[in-house]
Amino acid sequence: MHYLSISFTHKNTDIEVREKLAFDNDEKKEQILRLIKSSKDIDECMVLSTCNRVEALAYVTDTKTATNHIIRCIAVFSGVFEDELFERADIYEDSGAIHHLFSVASSLDSLVVGETQIVGQLKAAFKFAVDKQMCSNGISKAIHYACKCAAKVRNETQISKNPISVSSVAVAKAKEIFTTLEGKTAIVVGAGEMGELAAKHLIANGANVIIINRSTERVEELVDELGDKASWDSILKLKEYINKYDLIFSSTSAPHAVITGALIEPCEFRRYFFDIAVPRDIDLVNTDKINVYTVDNLEEIVMKNLALREEQAQLAYSIVGQSTNEFLKFLKDNISIPVIKAVREQAKICAKNELEKAIKKGYLKNSDHDEAQRLIHQVFKAFLHLPTVNLKTISTRKDAQDIADAMKFVFGITSDENESLKIDMEKNNEIF
Repeated sequence: MHYLSISFTHKNTDIEVREKLAFDNDEKKEQILRLIKSSKDIDECMVLSTCNRVEALAYVTDTKTATNHIIRCIAVFSGVFEDELFERADIYEDSGAIHHLFSVASSLDSLVVGETQIVGQLKAAFKFAVDKQMCSNGISKAIHYACKCAAKVRNETQISKNPISVSSVAVAKAKEIFTTLEGKTAIVVGAGEMGELAAKHLIANGANVIIINRSTERVEELVDELGDKASWDSILKLKEYINKYDLIFSSTSAPHAVITGALIEPCEFRRYFFDIAVPRDIDLVNTDKINVYTVDNLEEIVMKNLALREEQAQLAYSIVGQSTNEFLKFLKDNISIPVIKAVREQAKICAKNELEKAIKKGYLKNSDHDEAQRLIHQVFKAFLHLPTVNLKTISTRKDAQDIADAMKFVFGITSDENESLKIDMEKNNEIF
């Protein structure tokens, strides 16, 4: 079995294409997962879709055919030609896929290095795939280790000190434009995670915030949490607000633009729109009175952030490398350990059954049971010592899986011994 990751990010795909690739609601996510999983070469899969990335992680029997199938599935969903997807995609296999996954979880592959949202987004994507029965043992182990790696990076480096997100970078750009946000009123369209973060950063910089949202329950809770500097209004009044104020942030989950030219009225003042949604919320043309900033336009601040964190990023990458090696060793050990356990369990059961037969037929007295059991145990222990030692050493061999499979055939091991090593996905707090 092999790990496979196919990644489209801000590094290889511009926002116009990323928004076509985005799986921005549960229905789309489930559809693409079922389509990907339809291949006989793909045992497990999950998809991660954020403002900066769209990628698939799969556990497959053949990486070449699985790659072709996944790219074809994404092309069908997005309308982007397969050739273009192949040209853009970063494709990782086995150790490369694990290193990439751990880098993503640790926010080293993010547009904003050190941002803290990605690990939560990764957990949510994994849980969704588990709930839809698209993931089991293979991917769950990788995600478990990825979360451990991310926690280690957070605890042992300063890369996430003063957490930064795309929302905070957008607010920083607004502060740069206006010099100060103290006393300004900003409009935030959308009360989801990105909108909430934008509102918090705006308030922290002294601004008053009016949140425009479609549903009332969520926005009321958010405004109560944010305090006196926050208020809210209905999406029905969106046109009124974007023509009255000069600072607008938008991050809804709508599949289409919510702020278009049809809503814009002429104003004497310059307006600044920050679109932090994918697919984009704002479909406006830059003019002398309108400036629109998208996720990709924030590159300058992102580069400053990367330079400030470069030293810590190098330390974080060393942790990712160590964690990758630990996981690969775990996988290799996992090849032989279940076989060893299964063979020893068979020996134990065989000894128990034969001892009971011997006593029942009168070959041994019942009073001899304990002594006979100890003797049989020592015999099997001595007999299995060399096979056990040899099996423990196969993890360093390229043909380790072939040897393990041969042992399973010889001893008739048919059950999935990996069951004992599964991550308890319902109870494991490191993942959920």
